[in-house]
Amino acid sequence: METTITTHSAEETMDLGRRIGSRLRGGEVFAICGPLGSGKTHLIKGIAAGAGALDRENVTSPTFVIVNQYSGRFDLYHIDAYRIESLAEFEMLGFDDFCYPQSVVLIEWADKIEPVIHDMGYIRIDLTHGGERTRTLRLANLPPYLDIG
Repeated sequence: METTITTHSAEETMDLGRRIGSRLRGGEVFAICGPLGSGKTHLIKGIAAGAGALDRENVTSPTFVIVNQYSGRFDLYHIDAYRIESLAEFEMLGFDDFCYPQSVVLIEWADKIEPVIHDMGYIRIDLTHGGERTRTLRLANLPPYLDIG
């Protein structure tokens, strides 16, 4: 299933994330792609809040640490692949260890490592600038329980 949604503020992007996060069942892997400033981290903040992350106020992009973990209804693994230099480097993170039924994996800049997750049945979210505050989100491979359109 694929859907396109437009948001008109960072708050709307986070609200969309909250709706997604509230519907998660565990075991999902998200490939979140888009240019700098397109709202990837705002979306993830919302997903973490919707999934009941205990430290949702502290959700930040793990650009330099590469992986942040948040606890809540699920173990949330927030990976930032921006500084990943190769597929081998990504695999050395122990990515497979993050993927289990009680976890949700959220990968920013996932287009850099997509060959590694290609066969996983991941959910892809592409964000693009539609204006100063407007963002267009294209959500692909959504399972029916995540239909938020």
